[in-house]
Amino acid sequence: MASGVKPRVKAPKKASAGEVVTIKTLISHKMESGQRKDGSGNVIPRSIINRFTCEFNGQSVIDIVLAPAISTNPYFEFDATIPEAGDLKFTWYDDDGDVYEDTKSVAVG
Repeated sequence: MASGVKPRVKAPKKASAGEVVTIKTLISHKMESGQRKDGSGNVIPRSIINRFTCEFNGQSVIDIVLAPAISTNPYFEFDATIPEAGDLKFTWYDDDGDVYEDTKSVAVG
């Protein structure tokens, strides 16, 4: 994991079977578009989070491909149905080949 990049996830720890819950994620990432220049006039290489996925017990919940216009520190909020107890796995991919992951367990009761 690259230094300074940290994902944060807010997901319920418990839900009823079949309940729709709201999930919020934020990742601290500088997000360089590749169109700016440094003080010497050299183009700063593009470095963005280019994909975000969420799975529940191995099944895809959301899969987003991002473009250079995405803001710094991308925030996602989405709803997911919790059919059973299990794990939400969140994965962010960046242009540098780094992968950032977080997992949240959800109990059903």
